[in-house]
Amino acid sequence: MMKKIKFTIRISLLLAVFIGPVYGQKKTAKPVSERQVWLKYMDEVARPIIFNLAENQLKEKMPMLMSDHIDNKVSRAKVGYLEAFGRTLSGIAPWLELEGGDADETSLRNEYRKQTLKAIANAVNPEAKDYLQWTGGQPLVDASFFALGLVRSPWLWHHLDEHVQKQVIDALISTRATVPVYSNWILFSGMIETFFCKYDLPYDPLRVEFGVKEFTKHWYAGDGMYSDGMNFHQDYYNSIVIQPYLSLILKEINAKKRSYPNEEEKQVKIGQRYAEIQERTINMDGTYPIIGRSIVYRGGVFHHLANMAYLQQLPASLKPAQVRCALAAVIKKTLGAPATFSKDGWLSIGLYGPQPSLADVYITSGSLYICSEIFLPLGLPDTNAFWTTPDEPWTAVKVWTGQDTPADHALDIKN
Repeated sequence: MMKKIKFTIRISLLLAVFIGPVYGQKKTAKPVSERQVWLKYMDEVARPIIFNLAENQLKEKMPMLMSDHIDNKVSRAKVGYLEAFGRTLSGIAPWLELEGGDADETSLRNEYRKQTLKAIANAVNPEAKDYLQWTGGQPLVDASFFALGLVRSPWLWHHLDEHVQKQVIDALISTRATVPVYSNWILFSGMIETFFCKYDLPYDPLRVEFGVKEFTKHWYAGDGMYSDGMNFHQDYYNSIVIQPYLSLILKEINAKKRSYPNEEEKQVKIGQRYAEIQERTINMDGTYPIIGRSIVYRGGVFHHLANMAYLQQLPASLKPAQVRCALAAVIKKTLGAPATFSKDGWLSIGLYGPQPSLADVYITSGSLYICSEIFLPLGLPDTNAFWTTPDEPWTAVKVWTGQDTPADHALDIKN
């Protein structure tokens, strides 16, 4: 069993934020902070992926579970390891980029930085046992999450050896041979080109332009949500991919080229409205509507809300503390469920423990690690208001405990 981060977690902290202390429970001299609880869960999710890949044994150690209805077992098995790594990296990257924190957190981050650099080196080294698959359909998706992680953490990119940087570039260039599906997939190509642009490498602006213009000119459906291609789908893909990707692409390209200032300004407003919608879907106990595909992504379905908190772009209607408490409730509900992790620490397929029938035809063990995206606010320092302000009830808690709460209103914005 791999070494675990040494945090003392009281059982009461694994309950929903607003459930009171257990009757008769003795008080501890130094309560565990909410940030420490988040770090504990982040470490539990990320450690098996990052540390095994760093030791060149991810393929050997990671069990590759698959949907009972998997559409291409052989191909999915091969790419599942890139899925796990790319998705994990993109979620923990802001925390890896951060400096400071208490001694325990700093030590943990330094350990992760060292191991993540080794993991990247193995992932892109054709001679390594854990060299990952970079070409094909699904690899485009997860190469983009890998690129997203490097965009979010310049520290990682600048601390890679020059030879490894060259191998990263080669791996990402190889994804250009894949034509993306006419849906949110066009943003996967756009994110990879955004990585090239950010680090002053030759990039293809057309692959960026295509994704930006289709979503901003043609696919905005109204009230803070985009359709996923030509058709609107009632699922969480506005959060899982569309809005976090579009926001970052616009931000990074504008930082270099100022190509899309109006689109970026509009996207902030759209993103704030969708953040309001997401916050309102979180129930008192951390549950949320079981709607649409990819529901086994657990906290990954709140990628957008976590990202808006991390970017400090929450609307005035949402206090950082209420978003912290709402996301904490989701983390504890989904990752604290019985048998969510195997005895060796790997995620099970499901939403509340093992529930393999919830899995879509493309789901493997690797897919599940997109739940790491909910940890994005760990990229904010522990002195930020997100972490320091007292607990606040989120909308569902306010309403269902009888508190008077402002009504919700749609966003009217010209397409």
